[in-house]
Amino acid sequence: MDVEFLGSFTAETLPAPEYPEVAIGGRSNVGKSSFLNTLTGRRGMARVGSKPGMTRTINFFLCGERRILVDLPGYGYSRASRSEQARWAKDIEFYLTGRGNLKGIVLLGDLRHFPTASDTEALDWFLSLGIPLLVVLTKSDKLKAGEVKRRRSQVSGALKGKPIEFAVFSAKTGTGKKEVWGWIEKVMSG
Repeated sequence: MDVEFLGSFTAETLPAPEYPEVAIGGRSNVGKSSFLNTLTGRRGMARVGSKPGMTRTINFFLCGERRILVDLPGYGYSRASRSEQARWAKDIEFYLTGRGNLKGIVLLGDLRHFPTASDTEALDWFLSLGIPLLVVLTKSDKLKAGEVKRRRSQVSGALKGKPIEFAVFSAKTGTGKKEVWGWIEKVMSG
């Protein structure tokens, strides 16, 4: 797949909407960069940091000819100052509430620990926006098959009654890649 990094932006510098967009959000240490690299098949496209909280701007990636994946700053743990984290929150809110071409949100959660209190808060906020939401449970390769099945059932039970789809994903093995792309294609064409 052809992928092009379009740039890093803040609320004040966002480009004009051009193509359908899907935003990628999640905790600072959930593996958003690894997820994006695996999803696009472009190793090193999104920089994987050695410390959580390395994504500090809203990053746009043109995938194919007419679709954009948007990497949002992570929430939760980060060594950034409170004022910088507050700016990120403002940027994210401005982006998510003001983009007419935003077709969906992918919320990443670590399968081993989902949902944390901050995951639940983000989930509730994303749902309140009325934008299609996919929860992607990452790091499935770190658990045995039986444990993945058990955790998947637990998450399904926790999400019961909420209009959310979810998928299990591994950046290491590529598990879930096809399912995630299927959801992205569906919301972008809808």
